[in-house]
Amino acid sequence: MFEYKFEKVLLGEPRFGFKDSQPLDDYHEIIHEHAREGWRLVQIFSPSIDNHKGTATYFELIFERKVD
Repeated sequence: MFEYKFEKVLLGEPRFGFKDSQPLDDYHEIIHEHAREGWRLVQIFSPSIDNHKGTATYFELIFERKVD
């Protein structure tokens, strides 16, 4: 059996008129921190784009680990 954890990473406003947003948190560090705690990254989920902004406003990191 596995347990799952979901970590939302918010994206900032698009810069310089481009439609790409930068994460507000260091997602690399989030992944490393969870790995040290025994979690395995299984997916990065990106939701549908926001109709008003034309870009996603967040993405989710999905982790799993085995439950003994």
